[in-house]
Amino acid sequence: MKKLFLIIGAPGSGKTTDASIIAEKNDNIVHYSTGDMLREEVASGSKLGQEIESYISKGALVPLDIIVNTIVSAINNAPVDNVLIDGYPRSEEQMTAFDELVSQEDDIELVSVIEVRVSEEVARERILGRRAEAAPGEERSDDSEEVFNDRMKIYTDPLAAIQKFYTEKGLLTVINGERTLDEVVEDMETFIKSKI
Repeated sequence: MKKLFLIIGAPGSGKTTDASIIAEKNDNIVHYSTGDMLREEVASGSKLGQEIESYISKGALVPLDIIVNTIVSAINNAPVDNVLIDGYPRSEEQMTAFDELVSQEDDIELVSVIEVRVSEEVARERILGRRAEAAPGEERSDDSEEVFNDRMKIYTDPLAAIQKFYTEKGLLTVINGERTLDEVVEDMETFIKSKI
């Protein structure tokens, strides 16, 4: 039985860093981001991978059912039984589709949805602060104020519905992401280990 933890958080919340550190420290935990999974599926040369590639190569959005199937495929093929996925779900539609599919899978249990919570001010400071620290030519394209505002809105618009859905299922756990990296990682790691 694969135990699944979804990790959500605003841009700049540190969710990807937290999850990758935990996976590196624990042999029985693997971490994926949605983008990684799509790229791995494409690299595998599978039929699903070829379909994903046909959308990506045109610059089109990969359809929802394909993303959900890719995630389920990645979980089923994961080398260990405890899987952390960050940055998913990003919309009510993604959440509902994923919930329906996982409920039909006998070998996957969604254990928890961990929200790494930071205020918009902290997220903004972290993302735009990265830009200030980057050497000329090293800025990430997503580190402008305007792009940050767009990404924040995309994250916050469906957030209340996502929180409500997983709270009602007893699956939502909130971790304060405004502390030091070590404190957040320790908290998250302790929680995950208590569930596996």
